[in-house]
Amino acid sequence: MKCKTGQVLLLIFLAVVVCGQAFGLHQVAPSHHVHRASKRRTRFRRVLWNPVFRPSHDSLLRQNQEIDRLELPRIQNQAELDQLIARQELVPIVASQTLRFDPRLDPDRRYCRPWTRDFLDDLSEAYYQQFHTSIQVNSAVRTVQVQKKLRRHNRNAAPEKGETASSHLAGITVDIQRRGMTKQQVAWMEQYLMPLKDQGLVEPEEERHQWVFHVAVSGRYADLREPNSLAGEQQDGAQDDQSAQPPSILSIGDQQSSFDLTPASFK
Repeated sequence: MKCKTGQVLLLIFLAVVVCGQAFGLHQVAPSHHVHRASKRRTRFRRVLWNPVFRPSHDSLLRQNQEIDRLELPRIQNQAELDQLIARQELVPIVASQTLRFDPRLDPDRRYCRPWTRDFLDDLSEAYYQQFHTSIQVNSAVRTVQVQKKLRRHNRNAAPEKGETASSHLAGITVDIQRRGMTKQQVAWMEQYLMPLKDQGLVEPEEERHQWVFHVAVSGRYADLREPNSLAGEQQDGAQDDQSAQPPSILSIGDQQSSFDLTPASFK
């Protein structure tokens, strides 16, 4: 009887050991696969996110330095915004065949500085000529009140005060939707903005979490635009085979020697 009991206990012990090993193998294998899958996703994200205009602390400083140079106020509330609109210091951004808005953008915030609207007009026209579709504006002017609310649910939003405050508060900046653009369209945008950045006329960032081109426009942009328009009229009907380069950028390059851009606004 004791022998049979011992045999039963031994069998139970062996069964527990075998099951335990099998259970252990069952647990380890998925963990290994999950780890490898996670590494693959991480590598994919790193390859995907490689912007030309990476957001930085220095970029925020340059944007605020331009606002200070222009002696522009950071708009505190709706009342101040309404006053600037009434004085036409802020002008409406107008939807057209070449430009549309995110429907969620409040109509009261579809305003910007005149030179920023000039930049948008030039960009949207060049983009439409290249791709036969419009750009989308997701954000333009903001008040300090709006920025405070935004920061409650978006930790990546710039502060509403200080040396790195959001440049939207002065109306010089627009956010252009990047999500949904093809690789070719993103590359075109980067090529369009690079010469302007090199001349200190814009300070662009490609935001990761919001997937937009955040573009602060220098007040000096207006200094170049009028001569370029005249030059364009003189070349009425001329065709440029370099379709990869936006027409407005080529015009700016032709006029570069006529203007002293040193020191540039954003440099």
